[in-house]
Amino acid sequence: MTPYIFGVVVPLLVTLIIRNNSNPKRRRGVPVEVGGEPGLAIRNRRFEAPVQSAWEGVATLAELFEEACKTHAERLLLGTRGVLQREVETGQDGRSFEKLHLGDYDWLSYDRVFDVVSGFASGLACIGHVREERAAIFADTRQEWFMALQGCFRRNVTVVTMYASLGEEALCYSLNETEVTTVICGKKELRTLVNISGQLDSVKRVICMDDDIPSDASSIAYDWTITSFAEVVKLGRENPVDADLPLSADVAVIMYTSGSTGLPKGVMMTHGNVLATLSAVMTIVPDIGTKDIYLAYLPMAHILELAAENLMAAVGVPIGYGSPLTFTDTSNKIKKGTKGDATALRPTLMAAVPAILDRVRDGVFKKVNATGGLPKKLFHLAYARRLQAVNGSWFGAWGLEKALWDFLVFRKVRAILGGRIRFILSGGAPLSGDTQKFINICLGAPIGQGYGLTETCAGGTFSDVDDTSVGRVGPPLPCSFIKLIDWPEGGYLINDSPMARGEIVIGGPNVTLGYFKNEEKTKESYKVDERGMRWFYTGDIGRVHPDGCLEIIDRKKDIVKLQHGEYVSLGKVEAALIVSPFVDNIMVHADPFHSYSVALVVGSQSTLEEWASEKGISSSNFSELCTKEETLKEVHASLVKVCHLVKVLLTTE
Repeated sequence: MTPYIFGVVVPLLVTLIIRNNSNPKRRRGVPVEVGGEPGLAIRNRRFEAPVQSAWEGVATLAELFEEACKTHAERLLLGTRGVLQREVETGQDGRSFEKLHLGDYDWLSYDRVFDVVSGFASGLACIGHVREERAAIFADTRQEWFMALQGCFRRNVTVVTMYASLGEEALCYSLNETEVTTVICGKKELRTLVNISGQLDSVKRVICMDDDIPSDASSIAYDWTITSFAEVVKLGRENPVDADLPLSADVAVIMYTSGSTGLPKGVMMTHGNVLATLSAVMTIVPDIGTKDIYLAYLPMAHILELAAENLMAAVGVPIGYGSPLTFTDTSNKIKKGTKGDATALRPTLMAAVPAILDRVRDGVFKKVNATGGLPKKLFHLAYARRLQAVNGSWFGAWGLEKALWDFLVFRKVRAILGGRIRFILSGGAPLSGDTQKFINICLGAPIGQGYGLTETCAGGTFSDVDDTSVGRVGPPLPCSFIKLIDWPEGGYLINDSPMARGEIVIGGPNVTLGYFKNEEKTKESYKVDERGMRWFYTGDIGRVHPDGCLEIIDRKKDIVKLQHGEYVSLGKVEAALIVSPFVDNIMVHADPFHSYSVALVVGSQSTLEEWASEKGISSSNFSELCTKEETLKEVHASLVKVCHLVKVLLTTE
């Protein structure tokens, strides 16, 4: 009888408690009176006013970091893996690939990092950089990126960030517009800088994060002073300069967006803006602290990663650095039989964008299906049983059955990310419901889906840990108010039934100052109400559920009116078509002077090659396969089928 009680009755009681606590009628976001344009405004139920700082007496990122270094002086902070061996492998198509055998993580403690940061800050002054000048960081995510950022903050130097993958035109534009005088970069990025050195107007100094500076760099960029990161730190230690700490209203970062619709825009973030987001997220992630380990691999030029690393450092969480190419044991640059970053670090926390989580999910299912036999049947049975539980059924796998499936099946999946993940923060794009459930089941970890923009320092909304619903992005973060306003042209109104709908406007201390040297665009997207609160008009369309949670349903710029008056939502069509197993990526385009839309499809190589093999269709390479008539017919048929399933009208020319 006792095993029955623990295996069946107790799990049912636990389920009942969870279902009661997760009652959809429970308010997560509540209405609030605000100024500005009329609309429906909501706030986080736990905070009547937006949070500005969760740390008493701390008003800037520089103060936050210094306080953390005092509190956690002897604890580990930054970890990096060294390269033990490099090999070049040649694929069947003749292409060469570099494979790495990486070592264990080497760690720097808080007090050691603070020493490096202080030395770098003094070194900046020694090489002639003054606080009125701006410095740019142009590099992949690594520990020197973080330390350079903090060093600049200690001199109240505004940091211009840009993606390491940024094209030469956008890079040149960003550096010239902000009149950057010092660029901090890696060896790889230095070569890119040298290529455009003749087009850069203000750059005087380059600090290379790597010691082995290319010998020809100085001869080509002859009017630059090129110094290694280590040399700047050494110079600063030998000639210490007092810190020149910023104020809350000082601009900490000018963050350049990707510029997908033209040249990039520089978003001006104050220390107070970023600190407000950190303070809010700290109240959301459960029990975040010194027992955790964070895996850093997303670009620090993205606000999601920059905010995450600053928060981890603030609360005593060690940060281990990796990269998308060395992420798992099967990543492209990892030598077979050696460990990827996740296996070596065994993190408990990580941030992710949906594309990466989708790849993890697809990779697991592909491997399971390729294995076949009993393991495949066992996995799908376990997944179906747990899916019932995740969907709220009392008769899904709970209690002892859940523990059994975790041990027999899902333990192997969890090992992909080190086996200890307890929370994942997802942002940057919408996360599909299927992937969210996969993470909950196979990794056994809650996933918090957030909504925010560079212009709001990633602050906006964030789903509660106990909210297992999919397709929503949660209630407002404690630093933000969310407002919906009417958009009559698109047919979205706040008095719509059964839910209010409209353009999403975000207000709070996390809303940034605007776009650098772009007053027209700033006035178009930012407003200050009569109460002094700053609002950002996102251009996204959302609806508010009865419990106060937000769901993103459309985007103003995605809606195009075709020649005969029909409105097409490009984002919705793309979301429908990408469900096809033959689609790896897709872009839909519509022209108001035509009566139809077109789609540019990037085919899924593995799926198409597997299909071709089953059908006996031969080709010399993937490009040739994509041009075959049989392939085009099969992909088109798949797209039409998907559209019918989601009730999307597909018009072909």
